[in-house]
Amino acid sequence: MAVNKVIMKKYFLLGIAALALMVSCQKEVPQVPDGYGAKEFVKPTAPYVSDDTFKRVAYFPAYRAIADIDTTALDHLTHVIFSFLKPRADGVLVLDASRESVKSVVDLAKRHNCKIIIALNGDNKIYTTLLSNPTTRTQLVKSIVDYTIQNQFDGVDMDWEYPNATKGNDITFGLFMQELSTELHSWHRTLSMAVTAGLYTGGIKDGINQQAIDACDFVNLMAYDGIGTDPNALGHHSTYAMTQRVLNVWLNEKNLPAKKAVLGVPAYGKTSGNTAMAFRDLLTLGADKNGSQFTTVAGATYFYNGISDIQQKYQLAKASANGIMFWELAQDAKGENSLIRAAK
Repeated sequence: MAVNKVIMKKYFLLGIAALALMVSCQKEVPQVPDGYGAKEFVKPTAPYVSDDTFKRVAYFPAYRAIADIDTTALDHLTHVIFSFLKPRADGVLVLDASRESVKSVVDLAKRHNCKIIIALNGDNKIYTTLLSNPTTRTQLVKSIVDYTIQNQFDGVDMDWEYPNATKGNDITFGLFMQELSTELHSWHRTLSMAVTAGLYTGGIKDGINQQAIDACDFVNLMAYDGIGTDPNALGHHSTYAMTQRVLNVWLNEKNLPAKKAVLGVPAYGKTSGNTAMAFRDLLTLGADKNGSQFTTVAGATYFYNGISDIQQKYQLAKASANGIMFWELAQDAKGENSLIRAAK
């Protein structure tokens, strides 16, 4: 009974923290800095050379505050991806954060010698419309590159969820990525994208074509949220066996070069009903840091990746890919329980 009271108290505290987070979320802010376009930037004259070294990547959502994360974890990363910038129907770029917050995150990453990348996602219909018209597609490319340069980002990560080949998005997305790559590379900025696990046949799997892959410096493989994909663990959303299948699909079916493959891992657990909880919160409730599933006092079972799982996947990434990616920084535990620190 005493244990139940302690756990229920922890649930209450987690609920209060979540409420505070929702209240503190910023509204969309048009990302047009003061004096936009006035500062002179000069393109490099040397040829662009893509970085093929092993990458350690983590996403940092704009709705998080720097106080939400263990900043020392950045010492174990090569790239931080700040997310998400998105286009409105008129092509104006907006972000759920102030310009001051953007600068703070950029400065933080650079202090820890991390590359800082801006990620884009947004509404399917908006991307379909903007990318299908050559004029608005080119204007969107210009807006993204201008924003990247003006705000001192080192690259762009495209997270459109999801281009669909049945709607012709594969063609327009490929053209868009090629144009964006050309412009970014002329400024010595990188281009990456996040893609699905690729385990389901159909328009979404086929929405990423070879032109889009060729345009990227690296590709983040979201090898999670795959409930039901492992017949030996139907409730788990990110098993080792699923991860192996994801790599096989992208390297051997989708022709993604291994040197561009970055294996995504989750810093959160999920129930078979798709309810998520951060790894740090699972540990607070009593989960084993080396475990893979945890049943709460309320009877919900969360399937997650513990430290031993991450270490095993890291070895797979070292052997078969060229990087590891975490979603996301604030969901990780701190100190010796950190999944990011365990990836070695």
